[in-house]
Amino acid sequence: MKNNEQVLSEKLFDLHYINKFASLMTLGNGYLGLRATHEEDYAEQTRGMYVAGIYNKAASNEPSDLVNLPDMAGMRIEIDGEVFSLQEGEIVSYERQLNLANGEMGREILWKSNAGARFRLVFQRFVSKNDLHLLAMKFKITSLDKEATLKVVTGIDAQQTNFGKQHLIEEKVRVFEEDIMQGVYKTTESGHTIALATSCICPEESDISFSAKNRQLQSTIKQDLAVNLPFVVEKIGCVFTSLDNGEAGVDPETSSQNALKTYSSIGYDALLAQSALKWEQFWQQKRVKITSTNEFDQLALDFALYHLEIMTPAHDTRFSVGAKGLTGEGYKGHIFWDTEIFIAPFHLYTQPETAKKLLSYRYLHLEQAKEKALLNGYEGALFPWESAFSGKEETPEFAAINIRTGQRQKVASAIAEHHIVADIAYAVAQYYENTQDDVFMKKEGLALLKETARFWITRAVEDNGRLSIKDVIGPDEYTEHVDNNAYTNYMAYYNVEKAIYFMDKFGDADELLLERGQAFLNRLYLPKPNKDQIIPQDDTFLNKTQIDLTRYKENQGSQGILLDYSRQEVNEMQILKQADVVMLLYLFPELFPRDMILENLHYYEEHTIHDSSLSKAIHAIVAARCGENDVAYRFFQEACLIDLGPDPHSSDEGLHAASLGALWLATIFGFANISSENDRLNINPKLPTSWTELTFPFHWQGSSLEILLTHQKITMTKVTGPELTVGINNEEYRLSDKIEVRLA
Repeated sequence: MKNNEQVLSEKLFDLHYINKFASLMTLGNGYLGLRATHEEDYAEQTRGMYVAGIYNKAASNEPSDLVNLPDMAGMRIEIDGEVFSLQEGEIVSYERQLNLANGEMGREILWKSNAGARFRLVFQRFVSKNDLHLLAMKFKITSLDKEATLKVVTGIDAQQTNFGKQHLIEEKVRVFEEDIMQGVYKTTESGHTIALATSCICPEESDISFSAKNRQLQSTIKQDLAVNLPFVVEKIGCVFTSLDNGEAGVDPETSSQNALKTYSSIGYDALLAQSALKWEQFWQQKRVKITSTNEFDQLALDFALYHLEIMTPAHDTRFSVGAKGLTGEGYKGHIFWDTEIFIAPFHLYTQPETAKKLLSYRYLHLEQAKEKALLNGYEGALFPWESAFSGKEETPEFAAINIRTGQRQKVASAIAEHHIVADIAYAVAQYYENTQDDVFMKKEGLALLKETARFWITRAVEDNGRLSIKDVIGPDEYTEHVDNNAYTNYMAYYNVEKAIYFMDKFGDADELLLERGQAFLNRLYLPKPNKDQIIPQDDTFLNKTQIDLTRYKENQGSQGILLDYSRQEVNEMQILKQADVVMLLYLFPELFPRDMILENLHYYEEHTIHDSSLSKAIHAIVAARCGENDVAYRFFQEACLIDLGPDPHSSDEGLHAASLGALWLATIFGFANISSENDRLNINPKLPTSWTELTFPFHWQGSSLEILLTHQKITMTKVTGPELTVGINNEEYRLSDKIEVRLA
């Protein structure tokens, strides 16, 4: 792979990896996500097509699922009566590629049937970047040895479920003009309508028939194959729902028919060219370029940015980014703090309007957050730990059944993992710092800050002459129900501080809130470093038993420690899923001196298993800032392998969206070491020794910048926008056009 080749390849068909690659090679556009399952069926593979915002409850007492919609990618292919399957016959050659540059997936196979005849099969597909509703496929088969008969069965398959749970009622299935197949479905509880339409484009001599049975609307195509004469089928599809804006949402049924007629008249290649142009613009505007001795670094970052783009519903403020994006059903498609802390920054510093839309999702659900706070005895807004379309709490009450005890483990996140409130407030403040968007801040931003501040003021309790925040779970979910979690307390302080600041700035003072907020800031306990310079993660963590974690660190991400110890036992030892204090040091590097940050990084890393996919990249950032470049680079590379590594099942149920966002964070805020202070952008690079050059775009306070870093120089170019004051290696410069600073 060359550094400029943006291609993810699978060279071997292996059932162990079938669902991992279905996630890795997902196609999408923020509205629609289509898993990269094979056209032909395999018992092990999980098909999946998802639309942002389409959630449903299978039962009234269950949380919402991101609905797995009817499948349009599947094909049953028979050649001379033999069903095509890579588990039969002989695979002479096989390669599948996801071209990140244009958003197309292709698969090429040379296959020998059980009868001994060879066939070349080429599959292509894409989800359009320039039209949210469009997906398209092309299938080409060439018989290399003999004349043969071909039968292809494909259409709309509504037998899909969410791990066995059926969410859709089949309302209508129709064939129009012996061409267009359409299925119209409604979610059982949420009442969303989904209309799918598809059409197959074949040579005139093909024999085509239609049927509908058992929730499958299908077209059967029969064709005689001549030797060395390719036969091509194009399949164009579209998806519309009642959540769409305008006429499309009012009447998705008619919209899907009309759109499909237009798409079909254009054809696969021209539609792909239109989509590819949009992808080209994306990469020109947002690509981070690395010149490294390890070419995998560039691929990993391209992969991350591709998925950050296709997971984000930038078209609509009513939706946000789930923890698996639109790549699978893991975490039921729910939205966590991941969005604000790990995913939104990529958009904020490349296309701020998208970050604003993600914050608007929270503002639109402020009332639901206030209702949850009230139900729990607090004022203000308590945002749900897991949310979906409704904005209500969607965290399951219980986790999986313990197969040894038969008991269900109660999930405590919804009742104690309250740091998400401050995480949202932090994202609001970061958004304003970058954009200076007074209009947003005076309304949505300030409302979010005030209501989240009210929550913390009432969440804190009197405790020996100070205020404490008790019974919480920080980002480290191996340590539950603790008091004065450092991350939570510092974030709550910041939340209230910013609410007061912006109330004063915009003259929107609530006198009682100001008074209570100031008292909160004066009295809230903020854990301070002990004599060894270690900031206690909470009131009891540093006094807990320590054990040797070497074996568990070697199997990071497996949560293997829970096979040897119960959650209650883990809770009573110095064992971290991810380090809260390191996360705190990442978000607030200015609060503590460098030597103290380094001490805490070392101490907490020793006690961290990194079972959370969020952990490695954050450690990389803090290590880079402290000058531990080799350690930082090792963490970065290990973070790249969370989805792209050799584990065959690490991503079966979808990719780790926040981890992908964190790779961009590690590059920009770790190795490039971008920071801000008093509204000034600063850069003090900490490039890995294996990187000779790093180039990236960055948006700051209305200006679009292009930044180029090597070990010898820093070049900042203002592409558009006003003149800026910037800090480069602690020296101040005015950036009106271009600055080049040589490094000693």
